[in-house]
Amino acid sequence: MSTDHSGGTAPAGLMSIGELSRRTGVPVTVLRTWEERYGLPRPRRTPSGQRRYDETDKELLARVAALRGRGMSLSAAMAYVKAEPEVVEPSVFASLRRRHPDLDARLLAKPVLLALSRAIEDESCARAERPLLLAGFQRREFYKASGRRWAELARTSQAAVVFADFARSGWSPPLPAEVALGADGPMLREWFLVCDAVDHQACLAAWEVPRSSAGPDHARCFEVIWSVDPQVVRDAARVATAIAVKELPALTDPVNAALAQPAPTASGDLRRADGVMSRALAYLGPGQWPRPDEPARRAGARRA
Repeated sequence: MSTDHSGGTAPAGLMSIGELSRRTGVPVTVLRTWEERYGLPRPRRTPSGQRRYDETDKELLARVAALRGRGMSLSAAMAYVKAEPEVVEPSVFASLRRRHPDLDARLLAKPVLLALSRAIEDESCARAERPLLLAGFQRREFYKASGRRWAELARTSQAAVVFADFARSGWSPPLPAEVALGADGPMLREWFLVCDAVDHQACLAAWEVPRSSAGPDHARCFEVIWSVDPQVVRDAARVATAIAVKELPALTDPVNAALAQPAPTASGDLRRADGVMSRALAYLGPGQWPRPDEPARRAGARRA
């Protein structure tokens, strides 16, 4: 049992507001103001109606203090901590498959996936809506091949973040922020692109299918899901940004600004467009592209 600042006691495992104040260094009056204004800390009520707090409240307030120590405003820190996932999910693809099992997965060759990615990027530039852009490139050489393009995309975005096997994470505005992926992370096998803007939402996430033997780059195949549903896009954005902010806390403010607006509701037109595009992509699956041994096989047939 713990003693309340007013002389009462709190059940084991819970704290009175006085004890929470002592353990966080935040005055009781300030805690009450924050609770009323920001909804944090989050009290539990005893049968008699008294407020009680647990370790989660202390940890959330410690997170707020850490973000403010990095220069974030109180309101932004509160908003971020309240929206922050308790566990950082390691995979955009797996997260979307789990949250949206109705999304169709298509097996596509790299050229088709690249064309789809370019289309989303180009539409983002054409609309000039300062989107939040996030992209997984797997390896740094793949990103280097698109570096000039992404430097331009970053110039007109609220935030642009790229993920690959970089030696270290870093950010030098106005260039994209670079998030280094761990050597054993599942995102090293992922290709993803997220564009979250006021009136333009689109995302794709892909998992590279292992090959039994080496072959040309264009023969690489991916299991792909994609969507223009704003809620699907926002879910993808939150998974990727949680990873990014953990590596680069300086991204917290621009990410918060980009995700501050609620995701709009998907219209019937958007769902129909999703369906038509998914069917079109099905016709451009791996079967439309040569296998690694295709040139040799064709040459052999001609010689025969």
